[in-house]
Amino acid sequence: MTRELTKPLPRNWWLKKAAYFRFMMRELTSVAVLAYTLLIVWTLGSAANSGGFSTLYAFLSTSLSVSLHVVILALALYHTGTWIALTPKVMVLWRDDERVDPDFIAGVTGISFLMITGATIWLVLM
Repeated sequence: MTRELTKPLPRNWWLKKAAYFRFMMRELTSVAVLAYTLLIVWTLGSAANSGGFSTLYAFLSTSLSVSLHVVILALALYHTGTWIALTPKVMVLWRDDERVDPDFIAGVTGISFLMITGATIWLVLM
């Protein structure tokens, strides 16, 4: 029985090409999005306990917390932007025999994202 020869990849394989680097950054930003989601769930859970919530609220108003939120916002925006740019590659649409322009698909996806985000912000602030 013969085995397929596989060459092991070095640990820094994703640093060799810009496309690989962007791919890995998109994947790593999903970890930041997950961590922030867990923080929000923890915040909502601590809202039931008034003492714990006041401590958490005091931490959230510190400059460290604000800086952390700004960094996570930047990572989340990068993650969202790369997924919107990736949409035309995943969702290929045809109209009769013509392929729908990928920029159109990305544009509609981006506008939809902005509209849903705006509606969500409006509902929360009302």
